[in-house]
Amino acid sequence: MIVLGIETSCDETGVAVYDGEHGLLADMLYSQVDLHRLYGGVVPELASRDHVQRLLPMIRDCLGQAGIERPEGVAYTAGPGLVGALLVGAALGRSLAYAWGVPAVGVHHMEAHLLAPMLEPRRPPLPFVALLVSGGHTMLVNVTGIGAYQILGESLDDAAGEAFDKTAKLLGLPYPGGPHLARLAEGGTAGAFRFPRPMTDRPGLDFSFSGLKTAALNALPRATDEQGRADLARGFEDAVVETLAIKCERALAQEGVRALVVSGGVGANRRLRARLTEVASEAGAEVFYPKPEYCTDNGAMVAYAGHARLAAGQHEPLRIGARARWPIDTLTALEA
Repeated sequence: MIVLGIETSCDETGVAVYDGEHGLLADMLYSQVDLHRLYGGVVPELASRDHVQRLLPMIRDCLGQAGIERPEGVAYTAGPGLVGALLVGAALGRSLAYAWGVPAVGVHHMEAHLLAPMLEPRRPPLPFVALLVSGGHTMLVNVTGIGAYQILGESLDDAAGEAFDKTAKLLGLPYPGGPHLARLAEGGTAGAFRFPRPMTDRPGLDFSFSGLKTAALNALPRATDEQGRADLARGFEDAVVETLAIKCERALAQEGVRALVVSGGVGANRRLRARLTEVASEAGAEVFYPKPEYCTDNGAMVAYAGHARLAAGQHEPLRIGARARWPIDTLTALEA
C-alpha cells in the first residue's frame, strides 16, 4: 500500500510517500524558521497561512518524485498541535482522499514520532520503552504494540525542548534556541556550573524542567563573558541530559524491557544520544533513534504511522477534524 503523509502540526510543512513494500519513496520538508524568527517564536496565524501556500505544490512535487499519480491512502497529522495549522493539512488531506477515492486517516503526532525509528533498517523489537522528547512534550511510554501505549511519566510543566529554547533566549541566542544552545555548550567546561537534576531525588518517572530554567536565570549574572556563557550552556545541557538518562534507566528497570526508543526534536542532541547509549548498554538493552532529520517534525513519520493504521483497515469517515490536545494513551491498539 502506498500512502501520502502530510505534517502541518506546527511550523514545518512535511510531505512524504511511503510504500509498505519498498519503504520511503519521497520526502520533502519546508521549515518556517525564517518566518517566525522575527517574532522569537511561532505565530500560529502565520504558520497556518504558510502551510496553505506551501502544501499543495509540495504534494504535487513529492508525488512526482515518487513516480506515482496518486497514492492508495492519505495520512495527515490530526493532533495534537496548533489547531489552525492542523486543519490546513486535515482539510487538504481529507479532500484529496475523497477526490482520489482512497481512504484517509488522521495520525497522532506523538505516535508518529514514536514510530519514526521504524523507518530505519534496524527496527526496535516490541515491547520497548520510548522517550518522546521535544519542544512541546516530554514523556516516557511503555509500548507493547502500535496503539498500545501506557504513559509511565511526563513533564508536569515545561517540556525539555521548551526549557532548552527558553534558556537559549536568556543567553541571547537566535531562534530556535535549542540547537544554538547545544552548539554553545560544545565549548563549555563541564562542572563550571552545576544545576539540579529535577525530581531525580524521589521515586517516579515524571519530569519538571521549569525550576531548571529558573536556576539558569539565577546563574546568568555569573556568566560574564563568552566562556562563561558557554559554561552555563554546558551546565544546563548536562542537567537536562542527566535527568532524562536517570529516568530512562529507571523506566527500563521498572518495565523489564531491553529496548529504548528516543524520538522528538531533542532526540537529535548529540550529548543526549551518547549518554542514553551508555545507559542502555549498562542496562543490557539497546537504544534506537531515527535519523536526525526524522527527529524533528516531518512527513515521513506521518506516512509510516498512517500506513500502519490504513493497512489494518482503519480510516476516517467523510469529515475534517483536528485536535489541539489528544492523549496518546487513548489511541486504538492494532491487533498483532
